[in-house]
This record gives sequence, C-alpha cells and structure tokens, in this order.
Amino acid sequence: MSFALPPSMRSYIDERVRGGGYGNASEYLRGLIRRDQQSEAARCFPMLIADGLASGGVVRRRPRSSTICGRGRSAELCDRYPAAPARRGR
Repeated sequence: MSFALPPSMRSYIDERVRGGGYGNASEYLRGLIRRDQQSEAARCFPMLIADGLASGGVVRRRPRSSTICGRGRSAELCDRYPAAPARRGR
C-alpha cells in the first residue's frame, strides 16, 4: 500500500518515531490501526451483548471446532471483529 501525506503529517509521524516507542513510520501507523480496531470492537461490544440478550433463552451446546477461531471466539465474531496481533516487547 502506498499513499501520500501532507508534509505536516509526515513531520508529525517522524517526530513520533524519533520520540521513541516506534521503530519506523510503518510501525507507528500499524499501532494507530490496532488502536482503532480495539476502539471499534469496544464500541460494538454493548450492541453484541444486547443482541445476545434479545435472542432468547440460553442454549448450551459444545461448539464444533470449525466454528472457533482462537480464544474461544465464534467464527462470525472473528470475521466481524478481528483480533489485533499480540504486541511485542511493549
């Protein structure tokens, strides 16, 4: 992916990288995207709970292994709200 930024934004990113915590501009942008994904998931969580409560009674069943995509999350939930990769060294 390639895109252009105005000089003021590029300078800001360069300052953030020089300030520490990021190895390069790509790492800084990936961090922003991860935080945005987490924010979106947190925003949607109450709606998911409400949908679950409104769906009716509890039906207990063992999920098939093909419906689980890590950390016990359903495949549909994983598709809608992908988990951010584990952070390294921070």
